Amino acid sequence: MSNIKTAIVGGGCFWCTEAVFQEVNGVLEVESGYSGGTVPGRPTYREICSGLTGHAEVVKLTFDQNIISYADILIIFMTTHDPTTLNRQGADVGTQYRSVIFYQNQEEKKTAEAVLKELNPYYEGKIVTELSPLDTYFKAEEEHQNYYRQHTQQGYCSYVITPKLQKLRKLHADKLKIAATE
Repeated sequence: MSNIKTAIVGGGCFWCTEAVFQEVNGVLEVESGYSGGTVPGRPTYREICSGLTGHAEVVKLTFDQNIISYADILIIFMTTHDPTTLNRQGADVGTQYRSVIFYQNQEEKKTAEAVLKELNPYYEGKIVTELSPLDTYFKAEEEHQNYYRQHTQQGYCSYVITPKLQKLRKLHADKLKIAATE
């Protein structure tokens, strides 16, 4: 049995979630994409942004479970975005920005349910993160891959993504590839 696994989660804008997991030890690859839609064919970013396709902006994480567990992946995910706001993260509003965990088997579903139950008391509002079986996944266009690292000085990156990285470094310093610097 291989120790290399994948997880697909959506926590608002995929640029944010991608940047977070690029710093996590044991995460081998992070790819921005789309999942959970209802329209046929391969969606485009423009179609996703309309909110009419049913897809969520997600990241596909490839990780080594000998280094980081699926449960730890989900805990980091849940604590670096707001899982209590329905179909929005900050100024990003629409079903494409929903908080969602796409599980690939019953074991992942049970782990996700346990993590959500464990974390719910720590939030003022109720966690509204959707749990859905993974049906399809599409890799996003190339310009959306590695976005934060290529556009660090852009306004959205500075004001939205950088604070999420600071939160990650504070809450999960022991899970990072390199020691937290902020």
